[in-house]
Formats: sequence, C-alpha cells, structure tokens
Amino acid sequence: MGFDMKPEKEVISRKNHCKAKNPSPNSVNSVSNKKQKKKKKTMLTSRPRMVDSTADEITPVRRLFDTCKQVFSNGGPGIVPSLEKIQQLRDILDDMKPEDVGLAPTMPYFRPNNNGAEDLSSPPITYLHLHQCEQFSIGIFCLPPSGVIPLHNHPEMTVFSKLLFGTMHIKSYDWVVDAPMRDPKTRLAKLKVDSTFTAPCNASILYPEDGGNMHRFTAQTACAVLDVLGPPYCDPYSDPEGRHCTYFLDFPFDKFSSANGVVLRDEEKEGHAWLQERDDNPEDLNVVGALYTGPNVED
Repeated sequence: MGFDMKPEKEVISRKNHCKAKNPSPNSVNSVSNKKQKKKKKTMLTSRPRMVDSTADEITPVRRLFDTCKQVFSNGGPGIVPSLEKIQQLRDILDDMKPEDVGLAPTMPYFRPNNNGAEDLSSPPITYLHLHQCEQFSIGIFCLPPSGVIPLHNHPEMTVFSKLLFGTMHIKSYDWVVDAPMRDPKTRLAKLKVDSTFTAPCNASILYPEDGGNMHRFTAQTACAVLDVLGPPYCDPYSDPEGRHCTYFLDFPFDKFSSANGVVLRDEEKEGHAWLQERDDNPEDLNVVGALYTGPNVED
C-alpha cells in the first residue's frame, strides 16, 4: 500500500492562508516566504513513495507455473522445447522443495502399508493435481514405502520429474529404432536407467524418443515426485484414439526362444529387454486422487 500524502496544491494554499495580508513586495519577509515556499514545494515533490514489497512476491510454485507457460507456449505432440527453455524449466525444478508445494513426509499420503505381511499388494499412491491445459500439466505423486508406479510410456511428450524427498529406484527404457517386433504387442527396448536416487537431486528429463520414455518408479522410502508433462495425456473419454498411457511388462532378451531375427552380442543382451503391452488397468496400479492444498498455482 502506498503512503498517503495530501495533494501538493492543497498544502501550499493552506500556508498562503496563514501569511500576513498585503505584504510589501519589497519587504524581507516577502522574499523569505517565497524562498520557503519554493523549498517546501521541492521537498514535497521529491518525497519517495512507500511500496509494499509482499504484494509482488512470487511463490516457487507460481514461478514454476509461469515458466511452464513460456516453455510450452508453442508446444504440441512430439515437439521438444529448445535447449534454452529446457534448462530454464530444469533450473526452476532443481530448486523446488517439499514445503514449496505444502508437503511433508509425515502427511498421511506417505504412511507405510499396515495391512500385514501377507498383503503383497502395492500400497495406494496419491496423485495431487495442480494444473492442466492443452500445453502442459503439473502434478505430484505421493508414494508410501514400497509404492510402485508400473512401467509406462509418455507418447510424444517431454517429461520433467523432480524427486522432492525420499529414496526411489527408477528403471527406464527407450525403443530400439527399426528393430522387428516379436509380436503386435511386444517390442525390443534398450535399458536407459536402472538406478536408485535420493533427494535432494536434480530433475530428470525424458523426451519422446530418448531419455527413458518408458519408466517405472519404486519407492524405497516415502517419496514425493513432482511431474511436468508437455503436452499432457489425452482424455480417453473425449479422445479415445489419442495419446494415452500404455503399461508394459519387461522381459530379458533371452526370455523368448525366437527373437524374429534380432541378434545381439552377449554383452548387449543385459542392456536390452522385450516390453509387452499390458491391460489398460494393471492390477498392481493403485493410484487415488486427492485435493492439492499447497500454495496457489495461478491467480
């Protein structure tokens, strides 16, 4: 809020009203009053305004949203942002912390599965929706210990993933270009990542044809993953033929006796696998939605 100050003319007119009537134009008082009035006028016009610095404060999540709008402004299926824009968004995500989105490991989303040792099902994973438009989407996956997001793809998408806290194992693949398919639902892929990550760590990026477009998340401890997808998946109800999420099972290269003429050296076999499409709703996929209650993403 600005500092209230009376209009300059009103202040000066009140001072004139207090002066002696009909002063001699040649008197010392008259000259002195003119100098004082000029000096006072200068002081009034040069006084700085006070500005409320909190009014212009931008939260980290709002900065993320604004940056996504710039990075994906001309995006679309299969369109990868420029290296400059990719680095711009990655810099924002690298600095993101759990408290920036209102999360803490003690929240109910991250409690371990207490259903007993005999229950081998994957514990529920909570998805918090922050924003979605035609160009991009922002969301957070909250995984309790042993939570699994099965192996899945991101067709024609550029994806940024930031591990906010916890320890997670990530396994990812890219398709082998021009390799013959074993059958209509089984295709050869090359291993990209098979590692464990612990926060704090930098954001990972995958591309439509590279970077591990198919990946699986396995939480070793409670984890939170902030995801930015550009563009987002298509709505299966409004666009049944569009770009949807496909789930896969991965098999070692030697799992099948016939590989349709694909020949690999022994040292290459461990780095390749056959990915087989699964049903649309895998039994080990256990994701529930919840309301995001962190700082506002947009106005």
